[in-house]
Amino acid sequence: MSGELLIETRGQIEIATLNRPERLNALSEGLVDELNAYFAGLAERKEVRVVILRGAGRGFCAGLDIQEDRSSAETAVLRTLRTQTSIGNIYRKMRACPQPIIALGHGAAAGGGLSLLLASDVRYGTPNFRCNAAYIRIGLGGCDMASSYFLPRLVGASLASEMILTGRFIDAQRALSAGLISEIVEEEALLDRGLALADEMLATAPWGLRLSKQALNLNIDAQSLDAAMAIEDRQQVILSATEDHKEALAAFLGKRAPEYRER
Repeated sequence: MSGELLIETRGQIEIATLNRPERLNALSEGLVDELNAYFAGLAERKEVRVVILRGAGRGFCAGLDIQEDRSSAETAVLRTLRTQTSIGNIYRKMRACPQPIIALGHGAAAGGGLSLLLASDVRYGTPNFRCNAAYIRIGLGGCDMASSYFLPRLVGASLASEMILTGRFIDAQRALSAGLISEIVEEEALLDRGLALADEMLATAPWGLRLSKQALNLNIDAQSLDAAMAIEDRQQVILSATEDHKEALAAFLGKRAPEYRER
């Protein structure tokens, strides 16, 4: 490991920090490999229940490090395809991992850095937060790194088109009003706000939290109301048979905090 991704454990919460501040946390090959390994491994790590994702230094993530030497013996087309696939796999693994991901955005989130935010489950931003879908600005298509999937679902087709077809930045206030971030938080309070939300999530039953993230992600693409409700019904039937459900009911009726045991 190159140390370009720092992991700090606080009980059942892990704080993952992009650690290339001298490059505005741009995605190098090493950082991409570390992110892929980290998010892939979370599926088997039940002791981790919530992940907080943030960037070191002045900004969240400037996207692909276009100054890095990626030359190899591969043809240019295959090398570019490998890079695209490797970075894209990060977002797939973020959505697939059972832990909710809380992203803390400060400074700039551009290109692939924006997609790290979009692939997270909850996003907070600082007053100086700004983001863009940068791809079209370097002579490529504006639809890249799942931007054409995530953005319309989060902010609607009009703003998504504006961002993707121009590469323009939007500021924290506009991101908030569009629903791209949940709240604007002063930078010095940002981590504490993320930890407070994580603590609220930890107050839920472990399997209830995991399956709720799964159902939300599946139902973004549900073909119909009936399909969405079938997923919800499946989840509720499974969870109703757990000991943690019985404990939650008893705790609610007894006006006490539940003690969950199933992992």
